[in-house]
Amino acid sequence: MPVTVLYPEARQQPDNLETEVFGPDLNIVKRDTAALAELSDNDCADADGLMIMGFAVTGADLARFPRLRAIVRMGVGYDKLDRPAAAARNILICNVPDYGTTEVADHAIALALTLRRGILLHHELQRKDPPAPFRSFQHPLIQRLGTQTFGILGLGRIGTAVALRAKAFNFRVVCYDPYLPNGAELALGIDRAATLEDLLRQTDTLSIHAPLTPETRGILGKEQLLLLREGAVVVNDARGPILDLDALLDLMRAGHIAGAGLDVLPVEPPVEPIPELLRAYRAKEPWLEGRLVITPHSAWLTPHSWEDTRKKSAETMRAALLTNRPQNVITPEMF
Repeated sequence: MPVTVLYPEARQQPDNLETEVFGPDLNIVKRDTAALAELSDNDCADADGLMIMGFAVTGADLARFPRLRAIVRMGVGYDKLDRPAAAARNILICNVPDYGTTEVADHAIALALTLRRGILLHHELQRKDPPAPFRSFQHPLIQRLGTQTFGILGLGRIGTAVALRAKAFNFRVVCYDPYLPNGAELALGIDRAATLEDLLRQTDTLSIHAPLTPETRGILGKEQLLLLREGAVVVNDARGPILDLDALLDLMRAGHIAGAGLDVLPVEPPVEPIPELLRAYRAKEPWLEGRLVITPHSAWLTPHSWEDTRKKSAETMRAALLTNRPQNVITPEMF
């Protein structure tokens, strides 16, 4: 029986790229489903490998795949996959950690600059009816970048790329990452905070680049955000549940946080009950004007990164199924 890789999600593309990577040794099956539960029993029974982009995979889902040996998450985060259930079945879980590093880093900096240079603020005011006076004005958002400390939570691949970009814009850059080897910050010419609290107390613009784990879920609540300097900006294009949106709303209303740029939300796509901050944003409430920008988990996407995602995912799956040297394996200690 051929080794079969199943693509269950509605993200169909021509097979050429994957076929070139897999060669004749792997059979590709693509389905256009809205959930794993819609897959036929036959498709599940035949699958040796499962490619996942946005779906969650539960233990109950895994029970339908008797032959499954590997799941490749076509992205960085793997928080929607039931890793203990997969480990109990000796199913490898792998990710693709290097598909959109530059895009996500660029997006984080773009969000920060859009807010810190008042671009969104002026844009909103100039398209009002009638438009605001055609002149500049003072606002807590608008600051000289060289007077600002740019704090980075999580200095992995993306966090490192963001640090280099922030330095190029003359920010003072400081990071916090308890898993970072000693001295890694010295190679980048940035500072390092010993604790999260130390990072926040000296940060004017915070950019979040940590994975979603039990340790990081909800790590930035009201108590932590209050430690940021007055008039701070918060940027998140990592994972939504890291940041408490209700706390962000309260501190933006109070003026302690001047602006925020969010590419991720706690629940995606948003469902009822819609977070109050998102509701205020959609309602264009005047107090929020020019202070909040939301993008739909799109930081990673360019034609180049999508091609990288497809190719690197296929390479990772091939290594998992056809060699004894799997790549990018998420081990139990990473859960």
